[in-house]
Amino acid sequence: MGTLTYDSTLSADFDDRTLAHLQIVMGAKLRRNEAFYFSWKDDASIGNGRSVIWMHPTIPVAFKFFGSRPPSINRAWIDELMLLANTPSGLHLIAEPTTVPAAGEEDS
Repeated sequence: MGTLTYDSTLSADFDDRTLAHLQIVMGAKLRRNEAFYFSWKDDASIGNGRSVIWMHPTIPVAFKFFGSRPPSINRAWIDELMLLANTPSGLHLIAEPTTVPAAGEEDS
């Protein structure tokens, strides 16, 4: 499990694969000076609620990964997360889409 730390005061745990995808999306938005909401469902250990934060380029955010190797990236998931981040309700976690090989890329 990796950790997202927001403004040195709030931490949330996500698996490394999810966190890597969030880092790419959040980094792209913040690099363009775009603020947005990010929300997630809290773990049962802290009440099963929902948390929402306002991501802004002036607020520090840190990504701490448990594993030492970066996970492979699913471009389709990045694209879907980026679309969500550009909506008024903001970025929230969705299930990773399964990728379908393009024509001519299927294993024989």
